[in-house]
Amino acid sequence: MSSTTQTRHDLHGRYPEARSVEDFQRNLAAVHTRIKAACCRAGRDPASVRLLPVSKTKPEPSLRLAYAAGCRTLGENKPQEACRKWEAMQDLTDLHWSVIGHLQTNKARLVARFASEFQALDSLHVAEALDRRLQIEGRGLDVFVQVNTSGEASKYGLTPEEVPAFLQALPVFSALRVRGLMTLALFSSEAERVRQCFVRLRALRDRLRQCAPAGIGLDELSMGMSGDFEIAIEEGATVVRVGQAIFGARAMPDGHYWPGEPKLEES
Repeated sequence: MSSTTQTRHDLHGRYPEARSVEDFQRNLAAVHTRIKAACCRAGRDPASVRLLPVSKTKPEPSLRLAYAAGCRTLGENKPQEACRKWEAMQDLTDLHWSVIGHLQTNKARLVARFASEFQALDSLHVAEALDRRLQIEGRGLDVFVQVNTSGEASKYGLTPEEVPAFLQALPVFSALRVRGLMTLALFSSEAERVRQCFVRLRALRDRLRQCAPAGIGLDELSMGMSGDFEIAIEEGATVVRVGQAIFGARAMPDGHYWPGEPKLEES
């Protein structure tokens, strides 16, 4: 879809911290207004887009305020941090957790314990480790396959060319429920370069639907964050991962949270 929609990366780091339930309600309402406007431009039903609030790096009291404001799923990058929060908040029995960051095989056991969703699957070794631990736990897990659509070396994810064979190998892991694809776009103020990352993911999904193995779902496209989710929605996103526009700016720049990953974006 051609559009004049711009990124909002100029607001990167400038969102005020949400300190009350009312702050969270106001921020969530503002994000939903942006989602509805983007859906209107694209001729889509706003109900077809799921908002995933991203709580990475935020302390437990902030997460509890978000819950009180209506959030029932929270996205976390680091499995250990997410597991600690899950353990501390088990009194909130209807709160679900989505792990959206890169996973090493030795952390698969943590994710298998508590997560309801994993959005960064890009390795058969991780798929095998997750499946093995999930079988032990007697659980299943919704997963998204992460695709590197920007071509940046600093990003995780399969190349688009690697995805078809990867999908063919996944049905043997019966505890993994493949729901769709995920990507991180360029962190850029050049909206058309950002848009092309989303266009590539949607086009890849549309091609793969013709030959995906039985049981492999490709209905979902997780793409778009605080600065660019309107563009992602215009290009077909069904899940948008939004952190700063809901929780407020993080205390430190990305380089602090991802040493050696200078260009990874904020949600």
